[in-house]
Amino acid sequence: MPLTREAKSLLEMVYRVGAPRFHELTVAQARHSFEKLQFAFGGERMAVASSVDVPMGRHDGGDVLLARLYRPLVAHSIDALPLVIYLHGGGWCIGDVATYDGFCRRLANASECAVLSVDYRLAPEHPYPAAVQDTMFALEWAVENADLLGIDAARIALAGDSAGGNLALVCALLARERGLDLLRYLALIYPSTQIESSRPSRECFADGYFLDRESLRWFFERYLPEGDAGDWRTSPFLADTLSGLPPMFLVMAEYDPLVDDCLAFADRVDREGGVVERMMVDGVVHGFATLPKLFPEASAAVEAIGARLRRALKSLR
Repeated sequence: MPLTREAKSLLEMVYRVGAPRFHELTVAQARHSFEKLQFAFGGERMAVASSVDVPMGRHDGGDVLLARLYRPLVAHSIDALPLVIYLHGGGWCIGDVATYDGFCRRLANASECAVLSVDYRLAPEHPYPAAVQDTMFALEWAVENADLLGIDAARIALAGDSAGGNLALVCALLARERGLDLLRYLALIYPSTQIESSRPSRECFADGYFLDRESLRWFFERYLPEGDAGDWRTSPFLADTLSGLPPMFLVMAEYDPLVDDCLAFADRVDREGGVVERMMVDGVVHGFATLPKLFPEASAAVEAIGARLRRALKSLR
């Protein structure tokens, strides 16, 4: 279908005023620009039962990894809730727990799960594999500290958008490789599944659709200053097999340079015996899901994700 009215409005605003795109900014400027976008169009902060910052101490005495834990409004203080570990988007370079606060509040209430939003280290200060290491550490720490978090370690899902979706997939593959049966579900919003790709959407939506070719390259070069684009730990589509992954829900945007990569990933999961449910959101661009003041489709997507998480993480007892 054509671009929605809201998508056209966003693109006209960005390109009419000549707003600098990510690849034209310094890293600090790009982070500030992303913060302004999220705070302007990310919607109101929904009430939750509780929200608390969680310092996760590393066994080796390294820097503490910070996260924020949300408990949904329906939760009682004594409930051991299912847990969704959320990994924010932003090309592994921008975004943080604060800019995703409103989104994670909505996700907690929609899913009726606790949500642990992880402040993983960002490139270029901390290029690959820092974000992957932090994601895996957060998962293992949450399992080990389930009682402290008030969660059920047998009911954990990973979720993320864009670069965060990439990290969720890589972490799920690593858990499978290590024989760790820790995950019950994956909720992925337009994830980056392959760094280098020549599928048609990369060219069709390379310019004028918000996430342009130069910005993609800007993110990739900072996350992978020494290459590694052919490694499945950066491009999960390239794993030898995608079998053995948890069931997953894949949300995609029609006008997204990454959409064909997402479709190819889902098709391969199907062929290799996995379970993947697809949701194509017509007429919107990459990034829509965190901008409910611009896109009514954002709220519908969160509700759809929440419904799948509630079903997937229901009590196993």
